[in-house]
Amino acid sequence: MSNWKKICQVTDIPVLGARSVARPQGMDIALFRTENDEVYALLDRCPHKGGPLSQGLVFGKVVSCPLHNWVIGLDDGCARAPDEGSTPRFGVKVQDGAVYLDGSEIATHALDLLAPVAGPCLRLAGARCEA
Repeated sequence: MSNWKKICQVTDIPVLGARSVARPQGMDIALFRTENDEVYALLDRCPHKGGPLSQGLVFGKVVSCPLHNWVIGLDDGCARAPDEGSTPRFGVKVQDGAVYLDGSEIATHALDLLAPVAGPCLRLAGARCEA
Protein backbone atom coordinates (compact mmCIF):
# COMPACT_ATOMS: atom_id res chain seq x y z
CA MET A 1 0.00 0.00 0.00
CA SER A 2 1.38 3.40 -0.97
CA ASN A 3 1.65 6.27 1.45
CA TRP A 4 2.03 9.33 -0.77
CA LYS A 5 3.81 12.37 0.70
CA LYS A 6 3.39 15.82 -0.82
CA ILE A 7 6.84 17.20 -1.63
CA CYS A 8 6.34 20.38 -3.66
CA GLN A 9 4.48 21.92 -6.58
CA VAL A 10 5.53 21.03 -10.12
CA THR A 11 6.37 24.70 -10.61
CA ASP A 12 8.93 24.46 -7.77
CA ILE A 13 11.07 22.29 -10.07
CA PRO A 14 12.69 24.26 -12.91
CA VAL A 15 11.70 23.24 -16.45
CA LEU A 16 14.51 20.98 -17.75
CA GLY A 17 15.93 21.04 -14.23
CA ALA A 18 15.86 19.31 -10.89
CA ARG A 19 15.30 19.73 -7.20
CA SER A 20 16.97 17.72 -4.44
CA VAL A 21 14.82 16.24 -1.65
CA ALA A 22 16.50 15.31 1.65
CA ARG A 23 15.49 12.13 3.44
CA PRO A 24 15.76 11.31 7.15
CA GLN A 25 18.07 8.41 6.22
CA GLY A 26 19.99 7.64 3.07
CA MET A 27 21.01 9.84 0.18
CA ASP A 28 18.82 12.56 -1.27
CA ILE A 29 16.24 12.02 -4.00
CA ALA A 30 16.41 14.12 -7.16
CA LEU A 31 13.14 15.27 -8.74
CA PHE A 32 13.39 16.11 -12.46
CA ARG A 33 10.99 18.07 -14.67
CA THR A 34 10.92 17.73 -18.44
CA GLU A 35 9.88 20.41 -20.91
CA ASN A 36 6.44 18.71 -21.02
CA ASP A 37 6.06 18.94 -17.21
CA GLU A 38 6.64 15.22 -16.67
CA VAL A 39 8.21 14.58 -13.26
CA TYR A 40 10.62 11.74 -12.43
CA ALA A 41 12.43 10.76 -9.23
CA LEU A 42 15.85 9.09 -8.96
CA LEU A 43 18.38 8.64 -6.21
CA ASP A 44 20.60 11.72 -6.47
CA ARG A 45 23.65 9.62 -7.35
CA CYS A 46 25.18 8.70 -10.69
CA PRO A 47 26.02 4.97 -10.91
CA HIS A 48 29.49 5.81 -12.25
CA LYS A 49 31.26 7.90 -9.61
CA GLY A 50 28.35 9.09 -7.48
CA GLY A 51 27.92 12.52 -9.06
CA PRO A 52 24.87 14.56 -7.98
CA LEU A 53 22.36 14.01 -10.80
CA SER A 54 20.26 16.93 -9.53
CA GLN A 55 23.07 19.21 -10.75
CA GLY A 56 23.12 17.69 -14.22
CA LEU A 57 21.57 18.89 -17.47
CA VAL A 58 18.11 17.56 -18.34
CA PHE A 59 17.25 17.08 -22.01
CA GLY A 60 14.36 15.02 -23.31
CA LYS A 61 13.85 12.24 -20.78
CA VAL A 62 17.48 11.94 -19.67
CA VAL A 63 19.93 13.75 -17.40
CA SER A 64 23.68 14.03 -17.91
CA CYS A 65 25.84 13.65 -14.82
CA PRO A 66 27.78 16.85 -14.05
CA LEU A 67 31.00 14.93 -13.32
CA HIS A 68 31.63 12.79 -16.40
CA ASN A 69 28.60 13.36 -18.66
CA TRP A 70 27.13 9.90 -18.25
CA VAL A 71 23.56 9.99 -19.58
CA ILE A 72 20.92 8.47 -17.29
CA GLY A 73 17.31 7.75 -18.29
CA LEU A 74 14.80 9.54 -16.09
CA ASP A 75 12.14 6.89 -16.66
CA ASP A 76 14.29 3.85 -15.87
CA GLY A 77 17.43 5.13 -14.09
CA CYS A 78 19.64 3.25 -16.57
CA ALA A 79 22.84 4.60 -18.08
CA ARG A 80 22.73 4.93 -21.87
CA ALA A 81 25.18 2.91 -24.00
CA PRO A 82 28.07 2.62 -24.10
CA ASP A 83 27.94 3.22 -20.34
CA GLU A 84 26.43 0.65 -17.98
CA GLY A 85 24.76 0.74 -14.59
CA SER A 86 21.68 2.25 -13.04
CA THR A 87 20.48 4.40 -10.20
CA PRO A 88 17.38 3.55 -8.15
CA ARG A 89 14.02 5.07 -9.16
CA PHE A 90 11.33 6.28 -6.79
CA GLY A 91 7.58 6.25 -7.21
CA VAL A 92 6.31 9.72 -8.07
CA LYS A 93 2.90 11.08 -8.99
CA VAL A 94 1.57 14.49 -9.90
CA GLN A 95 -1.93 15.45 -8.85
CA ASP A 96 -3.50 18.91 -9.16
CA GLY A 97 -0.06 20.45 -9.75
CA ALA A 98 1.48 18.88 -6.63
CA VAL A 99 4.33 16.33 -6.66
CA TYR A 100 4.09 13.31 -4.37
CA LEU A 101 6.66 10.63 -3.50
CA ASP A 102 5.86 7.21 -2.09
CA GLY A 103 6.48 7.56 1.66
CA SER A 104 7.35 3.89 2.04
CA GLU A 105 10.08 4.22 -0.58
CA ILE A 106 11.40 7.42 1.00
CA ALA A 107 11.86 5.51 4.26
CA THR A 108 13.26 2.24 2.90
CA HIS A 109 14.47 2.39 -0.72
CA ALA A 110 18.22 2.38 -1.54
CA LEU A 111 19.37 2.96 2.05
CA ASP A 112 22.25 0.49 1.56
CA LEU A 113 23.99 2.64 -1.08
CA LEU A 114 26.80 4.84 0.16
CA ALA A 115 27.36 8.46 -0.71
CA PRO A 116 30.57 9.15 -2.64
CA VAL A 117 33.67 10.15 -0.69
CA ALA A 118 35.61 13.11 -2.04
CA GLY A 119 39.31 13.67 -1.62
CA PRO A 120 42.65 12.67 -3.07
CA CYS A 121 42.39 9.08 -1.85
CA LEU A 122 40.20 6.67 0.01
CA ARG A 123 41.70 4.72 2.88
CA LEU A 124 40.73 1.10 2.63
CA ALA A 125 41.33 -1.58 5.24
CA GLY A 126 45.10 -1.84 5.61
CA ALA A 127 45.86 0.36 2.59
CA ARG A 128 48.28 3.24 2.87
CA CYS A 129 47.73 6.49 1.06
CA GLU A 130 50.46 9.06 0.53
CA ALA A 131 49.78 12.59 -0.58
